[in-house]
Amino acid sequence: MLNQNALKEMETRKNRIYLDYAASTPVLPEAAKEAQLVMLSDFGNPSSLHQEGQRARAYREKTRQLLAQAIGANPDELFFTSGGTESDHLAVLGIAHALKSRGNHIITSSIEHSAVFEICQILEEEGFQITYLPVPSTGIIEPEVFQKAIKKETILASIMMVNNEIGTIQPIQELVQIAKNRSIYFHTDAVQAFPYLAINVKELQIDALTVSAHKIYAPKGTGALYLKRGTPFKSPAAGGEQERKVRPGTENMPGIAGFGKAIELLMRDRDKDAQKISHLRNQLEDSLLKKIDHTLLNGDIKKRVPGILNLTFQHADGESLLIHLDLEGISCSTGSACAAGAPDPSRVLTAIGRTPEEAKNSIRFSLGKFTHPEEIEVVSKTVSLFVQKLRSASAVSFSA
Repeated sequence: MLNQNALKEMETRKNRIYLDYAASTPVLPEAAKEAQLVMLSDFGNPSSLHQEGQRARAYREKTRQLLAQAIGANPDELFFTSGGTESDHLAVLGIAHALKSRGNHIITSSIEHSAVFEICQILEEEGFQITYLPVPSTGIIEPEVFQKAIKKETILASIMMVNNEIGTIQPIQELVQIAKNRSIYFHTDAVQAFPYLAINVKELQIDALTVSAHKIYAPKGTGALYLKRGTPFKSPAAGGEQERKVRPGTENMPGIAGFGKAIELLMRDRDKDAQKISHLRNQLEDSLLKKIDHTLLNGDIKKRVPGILNLTFQHADGESLLIHLDLEGISCSTGSACAAGAPDPSRVLTAIGRTPEEAKNSIRFSLGKFTHPEEIEVVSKTVSLFVQKLRSASAVSFSA
């Protein structure tokens, strides 16, 4: 039984406004129930031959089938991991190492998630050549820039489908076609795309794709990697036969079971949720731009997913604003959760042309399934209040 302090804490959380869905989503009750069932009842190791193992294996294969249907893949092309970061690592390292004898050049972008960006830096230390494509202010890669970057030694391109900080959607189909014309393998991080976009890996001709459970209202600690049949791959991991040696180690069965249930609900509700979230995002954006002068929208106004809104409030320190909002019961972020605490300004925002100061004065609001319309005006008023206070405190004056 919960004590009074725990009950009070739960009640406090209910009164908060959560706008950090791009970092992590709440777990759906149905997904939590499925995960709990596996933890308490069907707790066997899916590699075991006894009945407990068989029951656990059934959950695993059900989720694999659901994910295959959701993205147009074959079940045997899917491998469970601990999340998006591990899936990105496996894809980039595994394909690069498998093709090293053919070439050593990889193309990525200057605004990739750190899971890909930093792995590419490690590969540079191994002797690979990496091209980090520049982006314009929209944050959208220009296909002609991608094409010009290709060399005879190019073996792999890794371009995220949707940016996690500014929400822009990349022209993946065009980029993949360019890559295919030059026999280059293509990986995309679809972690932020999967909650909103219909994905068919066969139609896109993608060779590798990454998704994560905790962006679609499932428990943390689970993700998946799609590897097209026949894609050269040398796993950087070892130590077991699980997931056909692509990702050895006992699978996170509660997480996988919850992931499966969340996929079912995502495919049922995605279009309806996206429409609602897009409407609320537009309301918040319009209200903040109207209330607060000298505010800049980061990213493209059209080619973006519904849930992410990134704004620069000039001369209002983003970290200070974040703390004030948190104390007022509003949760949002200054950028990627994976880069939280980093002293440097956002690499993504500086890549699209923001100054270091502007990048540090930016906030990412990310909305989701449980965002309520009445929360929008509360957030708008609160943000406006504290931006003005921060500007007054820094004695900033703006000319007309």
